[in-house]
Amino acid sequence: MEFNTIISVTGRPGLFQIISQSKNAVIAESLIEKKRLAINATQNVSLLENIAIYSYEEDVPLLDIFTSMFEKTAGKEAISHKENSKQLTAFFTEVLPNYDEERVYASNIKKVIQWFNILVKAGMDFSKVEEVSKESVKE
Repeated sequence: MEFNTIISVTGRPGLFQIISQSKNAVIAESLIEKKRLAINATQNVSLLENIAIYSYEEDVPLLDIFTSMFEKTAGKEAISHKENSKQLTAFFTEVLPNYDEERVYASNIKKVIQWFNILVKAGMDFSKVEEVSKESVKE
């Protein structure tokens, strides 16, 4: 599983991996249910590698946050996204201490933690993902 093929689809729970493309749609597989579906051009799709979180210095790519969470949890799932917002915020502050508290809401933190847990359950190894993306930058 490659991080650059993972997407979020507005209105659909969970995350999806792009399998292939057809003329009018993208074929994706749910990381939770393992069911495939066609996503047409009218649906909003976000590549996780294009998402960043506001911090006081610069926007931090989601992959960097996931890698930090992966190191903090020793490759295990993080706390549940259903915890109260104080616990979620405290955990997120440990992972990204300089995030912009005025522009990053509890709902954003909840979504990031939920996505991280889905990816860990699906077998994503963020220590290897970071190495691959650094190698591709060097080339």
